[in-house]
Order: sequence, then C-alpha cells, then structure tokens
Amino acid sequence: MAKVKILIADDQDDVHKALRLLFRKENFETVSVFSYEKTVDVIRANDVDLVLMDMNYVRGETSGRQGLELLAQITELDKTLPVIVMTAWGSIELAVEAMRNGARDFVLKPWENERLLSIIHNQLELARALKSNQRFQQQISDMAQEQKRDFIAESPAMAPVLDTIDSVASSDANILITGENGSGKGVVAKVIHAASGRNQQAMISVNTASIPESVFESELFGHVAGAFTDARADRMGRFQLADEGTLFLDEIATIPVNLQPKLLRVLEDGQFEPIGSSKTCHVDVRVISATNANIDDEVKNGSFRRDLLYRLNTIHIHLPPLRERREDIIPLANHFLAGYRSKYRKDIEGFEQNVVDFMLKYQWPGNIRELDHAIERAVLMAKGTIITLKDIALKASGESGPDFAHMTLEEMELWAIKNAMAKHDGDISKVAGVLGLSRAALYRRIEKYQFNEI
Repeated sequence: MAKVKILIADDQDDVHKALRLLFRKENFETVSVFSYEKTVDVIRANDVDLVLMDMNYVRGETSGRQGLELLAQITELDKTLPVIVMTAWGSIELAVEAMRNGARDFVLKPWENERLLSIIHNQLELARALKSNQRFQQQISDMAQEQKRDFIAESPAMAPVLDTIDSVASSDANILITGENGSGKGVVAKVIHAASGRNQQAMISVNTASIPESVFESELFGHVAGAFTDARADRMGRFQLADEGTLFLDEIATIPVNLQPKLLRVLEDGQFEPIGSSKTCHVDVRVISATNANIDDEVKNGSFRRDLLYRLNTIHIHLPPLRERREDIIPLANHFLAGYRSKYRKDIEGFEQNVVDFMLKYQWPGNIRELDHAIERAVLMAKGTIITLKDIALKASGESGPDFAHMTLEEMELWAIKNAMAKHDGDISKVAGVLGLSRAALYRRIEKYQFNEI
C-alpha cells in the first residue's frame, strides 16, 4: 500500500523539521516547499494526499493574503485535495476566512501533536470518501446514459410513452406503469429514474408479489431487534434504502389489502414506523409502480384501495405489447444479438432473411422478454455465423405443440406458463386460475424462470 504523501508549505525551516519528525512516526511521506509561489507547481509534480500550509510567507506579515491566494489556486486545481491551514494564536478570524474559502480545517501554532494528527487522519478519510463518491457519481452518469441508449422505442405506438417520459421524468410525480408481462415496464422505470433529478441516488426495486405476506411490512418498512422471534438485529426497509432516490414497486396489485393503508400513509406524508419501534421515520422517496393487472378491476372488486391508486397514478404510462410495436422488433433483436454475441463470445453476423420475416409476423405472446430469451437461445444454438429458423426455435401460429416426450419437467412448466400468459394476455389472475396456482405461487415461478422486466 502506497504511503500517504503530505505537502508542507511554510517559510520556516524549524516547522518543516518538527512536522517531518512527527509524520515519520505515522509512516507519512512529506514534501517540503518554502514559498507560496512554488507550492502549486510542486503539487502538480507530486501526487500528494493532503496539504498543510501556513497563511503567511514573509516574516512580519500577518494579513494572510498570500495564504488565501494560494488556497484559491489549490482549490481551483483540485477541489477534492484536503487543505489544512496553520495560523498563529491571534489569527482565528483568518482561519475562519480560510475555511470559508475551501480549507478543510485549521490548527493554531504552536500545535498540539495529537490534535493535528487527528485532523489529518479525519481529512484523509474524508478525501478518500469524496474521491470514491466522485467515481460512483461518474458510474451513475454512465449507467444513466446506458439506460437511455438501451431503451429502444422507434415505433409510432411508443410515441405517447416517450412524450410522457420526457414531460414527467424530471419531476417527483409518482408514476404507474401498466402493460402485459414482458412489455418492458422495468426498463421504463429505470429510464425515468435515470432522467430524473434523483439519478445520483439509488433506485431500489421490489417485486411485491414475491414477498410473503408475513414479512411484507418488514421488507418495506424495516424492523428493530426483538420486534418478533427472528428479528435478531435492526433491519432497514426498502423505503429507507430508497431515501432521496426512487422506489420501484413491481406488481403493485398483489399488495395485501390489510397492508395498503400503511403504504398509503408513507406516500401521503413520507412517514412510517418500523415494526417494533415507536420512532417515526421520515423519507423522501419517488415511487414508480407497475402492474400487468387491470388495476381498475382490482379497485372495483375491493382488492385494491381507490385512494392508494390515486396516490400511485399521478401519472399513468401504458406500454403497448410488442405485437403492436412491430417497428421495434428488429432493432430490439439486433440489440439482444449484440449483447449475447459478446457474452457468449460467438461470431454471429446477423439473421437470415426468413428469420427476420418470421420475427415480424410472429405474435410474441411473451413480449420483449420472449424475444430476449429467443435471441439468447438462438445465439447459443447457432452453428454458423447466421441465425437460422432452426436456431430461433419458435413455432408459428397453428403449428403443432411442443414435444413433451423430450422435455424436462421444468421445460414443460415453463411452456405451460408461457402458453397461459399468451392465451390470457398476461392477466395474472386468469393465468394463475387456469394453472391451478395462487398468484403468489405463479409469481414465484415467474421469478424462478427469470421472468424479470426487461
């Protein structure tokens, strides 16, 4: 591990000697400079971690003018570089002015060794955190650009969706996204978050259908140690994790009715209490929710509160199924092909023309998710540099069904789910009923087969 390098800027040789001796015990490397004119050049030539500088460089001078000029130059050069100023006992006002102009802390001459070392260690740790945060912010910015780049929506059917996103993404309005399974609700949520003023903070995603009712409240709002039998330690809920960011609640229609009032409260005033705690927590969260269900029907039959729906759907975005946005099929297919070609290191140039024709005619009951899986399988199965109909392995409408005799149990289950989804337009309640499953059991299988929104 590289040594910490500290630059000492002071016109007195005895100050340098005393500091070098002190820092040697801490295993710090030091760089000395005796005039304020040369300090910035020395900083540029040396990868220093901290600057410890005097405010006056001419004997008898007490105004600190040179120190303030130097501080301004260092701050302009590198805003993350911590600067600690040294002043005499009678110069507290000068130290305060230096702090206002970018210094991180100050020490009075003659200094106390323990206090000086404490300040240095604290500022080094803070500088590391700031640099790490800068790298994180750059990663966030890159991810936001990537989300926008990967969002393919060239068809006329997607124009209203794009217009709505452009209009509301920068606001804090709650948004409800509806559409069939696999139509891209999760991607739209990510694009909205990336285009919002909260994109420097986290987007926390929760599939509400996959959370057992017994732990649902804890998952969203957290708990304190001892709140129930298995609560051995405090746990932060998803709302706290998403504070100042975005919370994406997928399959919102599956939230148990008895828990909906607590969700309504936090949407109304940002307040809640973790399980077992009497302390009220406050959060600032933008909520984006999604469902494939007919939410109005859920309200009519009493399984979803009308007032909660009003809080969730300040803005409503409906995503058309892939069969209604055919102009996007080939661009999406090429996008997935590029990703899987790289992932699996396959030298594949593209699709046969009959594959392109087939994809444009196919109904895509599983929407974008089905297209994604079909392209992944085709890339894996392709023997040559061009994907053929055999590789794509999809059956046109009216053809015979799958060969169950040569399928595994999981493959048959997956086919049954996809087939039911296609027949019932992704209506989870109907699909679960046809398959003889509860909604929660169906969602567990959807999770198992990685039916995540794409």
